Amino acid sequence: MRFLFVHQNFPGQFKHLAPALVARGHEVTALIMRDIKASEWQGVQLVRYSPTRGTSREVHPWVSDFETKTIRGEAAFRKALEMRDSGYRPDAIIAHHGWGESLFLKEVWPETALGIYCEFYYHPRGADTGFDPEFATNDPGDACRLRLKNLNNLLHFETADAGISPTEWQASTFPPRFRERITVVHDGIDTNVVAPNPNVQMAITGQDGGKIALDRGSEVITFVNRNLEPYRGYHIFMRALPEILARRPNARVLIVGGDGVSYGARPDPDTYGEKSWREVFIDEVRNRIPDEDWARVHFLGNIRYEHFIPLLQLSTVHVYLTYPFVLSWSLLEAMSAGCGIVASDTQPLQEAIKHDVTGRLFNFFDPQALASEVCLLAEDPARREKLGEQARAFAIANYDLQSVCLPRQLAWAEGLTSHSTDAGHGA
Repeated sequence: MRFLFVHQNFPGQFKHLAPALVARGHEVTALIMRDIKASEWQGVQLVRYSPTRGTSREVHPWVSDFETKTIRGEAAFRKALEMRDSGYRPDAIIAHHGWGESLFLKEVWPETALGIYCEFYYHPRGADTGFDPEFATNDPGDACRLRLKNLNNLLHFETADAGISPTEWQASTFPPRFRERITVVHDGIDTNVVAPNPNVQMAITGQDGGKIALDRGSEVITFVNRNLEPYRGYHIFMRALPEILARRPNARVLIVGGDGVSYGARPDPDTYGEKSWREVFIDEVRNRIPDEDWARVHFLGNIRYEHFIPLLQLSTVHVYLTYPFVLSWSLLEAMSAGCGIVASDTQPLQEAIKHDVTGRLFNFFDPQALASEVCLLAEDPARREKLGEQARAFAIANYDLQSVCLPRQLAWAEGLTSHSTDAGHGA
């Protein structure tokens, strides 16, 4: 078969599936927006498209998101026309439709099956929006903006033949009329690579510039996000930090994440000045933490994956929080590494973290409860080890790349042609 992947930052969620299709003898091409010189990646042929304009400053703010998606969709459409005119015709298209790139591809290849990666459907209530009252908007029109933000989803429902979603909860956010077309399969965790390592060692740089050697005998509390922001509970973690440091005098706290935002808004300059969320919440708690305790807190920024795995293997207690939103790979990787996990009791986690079975759950908004749970596991090696073993067993049984997820992804991808429709049939 001939597969066309569409993802502006390819491979993204398709980093395992696309090469696996190549290995099975399929011809695989990816339509991407990234400005890269390579024309091939792991047997996948790379074709770059480029938007010719940016989002208008004058456009109504409620529709600016869709204008951006339309611009990307048009650029992908124009490139697809060139590909078609040169004789290219895919048997199936697999797209992460979240950026709008696949909006118009059925106009180019109307009889080709389109499968979309269903990451999230926006809701004005009951999901991420309005979840955290501390950062709630006072604009009642925000619900209207979110309805329009789903335009991209809704237009894809008309043309997409099937969907794939990484978790049951994320799939459940989509309307019933399309939910029945979504197959739930996680992207997959390589549990052979992300595995416990009793001999792991790692060196970090202290605040004084000196090197600090860590091993499994060290007490290490880890907190990991792509960016340190409220959507992933960074503010709650920081508010728990003074008590954790006071009660665990030998613990080192390793915090991974950048200063930007991945999902939520940046700090309001009128309220916080020109600060990142990292700085905002450091400033909030710093006067409650003595200098000798603060010296045990290490902000590592964004780290390479080969350093991320040892960090999880070192972790005594791993903390993960999230709004009701997409679930981070890092949580499942922490499970695979056998970490003792403390996690927020929010919907996306409830599929993976069973309280006192694969981790410990606490109320997202209760920093004191978070501190108590972290200290409980830090001082109880037997409980921590049992939870870590059960978390790893759960990850292997449900999220292992080779034995569970990749075979299901391949079956879904290779079965797309059975869904192939004429344009407009869709969902």
